[in-house]
Amino acid sequence: MSSVVSAQSLDVFTVANIQVDVTAKTASAARKQALANGEKRSFELLLKRLTMRIDHQRLPVLEAKEISGYIQDFGVADEKNSAVRYLAKLTYRFKPRDIRFLLRDSDVQFAETRSKPILVLPVYQVAGAVSLWDDPNPWRQAWADRSKGDKKSNIDGLVPMIFASGDLTDIAIIGAELAVKGDEQRLAALAKRYRVATSVVVLATLSSTSRGKPVLKISMFRYGDIENRQAFSTEISARQDEGIDALLKRAAIEISARIEDQWKAENLLEFERAGVVAVTLPINSLKQWVDAKRRLSRVAVIENAELVLLSRTEVRLNIHFIGEAEQLKLALAQADMVLTEDEGSWIVKLQARVKSGKIEGSKDGRGGK
Repeated sequence: MSSVVSAQSLDVFTVANIQVDVTAKTASAARKQALANGEKRSFELLLKRLTMRIDHQRLPVLEAKEISGYIQDFGVADEKNSAVRYLAKLTYRFKPRDIRFLLRDSDVQFAETRSKPILVLPVYQVAGAVSLWDDPNPWRQAWADRSKGDKKSNIDGLVPMIFASGDLTDIAIIGAELAVKGDEQRLAALAKRYRVATSVVVLATLSSTSRGKPVLKISMFRYGDIENRQAFSTEISARQDEGIDALLKRAAIEISARIEDQWKAENLLEFERAGVVAVTLPINSLKQWVDAKRRLSRVAVIENAELVLLSRTEVRLNIHFIGEAEQLKLALAQADMVLTEDEGSWIVKLQARVKSGKIEGSKDGRGGK
């Protein structure tokens, strides 16, 4: 017997495009300070990416020298410098094992499983009129702009969110009214166009209090592979001297964070619970087995996939995993692998992998803005 060593996708532990701009007495000093700033910011973003907001106040705070020990390597792009200034975009890759131990030692629960992309449809309602593709749709614009100028907004999380382009084909598939009503057939057609399994309709209704203070009532509905249901509903009131555009942007940040928290809550790694399941993987070529090994290595809850038998038509494995069987199913589904039980036997099958967001009929694959 041999084993397939588990290695969670490094993408989860990579923080990209950290922009730095530092001025100092010399170019060397500016670069040194910029790299230190980049390490600190990327470290903080990574920990927030993996954890729920309720735990963010309890995250470990480390000195610069300590943070450096958790970095595997880093990359530099768009580097520019003068005699006293340094500008660049930095990407840091962190050591997965060390980050896990840090969070566990800090008694902070965390998740690593990255969701498949979801298609977000922001519908705006004012005075009974609803808009989705209309220009302007300030609610849709707020979602597009929610990360601009807000360094605290953890947009690059575990749930990638894409947005429809709103072209003539999108308009022909579904309008705002049918999106709000939850027309499953049309929502499925739009999801198919953007090659996602799940669509999320986020309805924001603008009203005001008796004193004229703006209030947003927000309802979110999920459609797709899971059972249709209202995920949550909430109200967000404007702060003192806060305009409607600022309210909408803050609400978009809040709702996207709630989506993240829901996903993380379902995928928290429970190290005190462990299991093993014997599975059969049907294959038709060695190449397919190599692909399966690659996918299994990227599933966070799998500690080890022990190879028991390899033949021309099937592979038998003992999968050692963290948590419950349902959590294993969900994690495998994100890697396009379906785990089912048939008369006491477990079978895992590969599904075709399609790049999400690449719309039908598009040569360049750009589906969203």
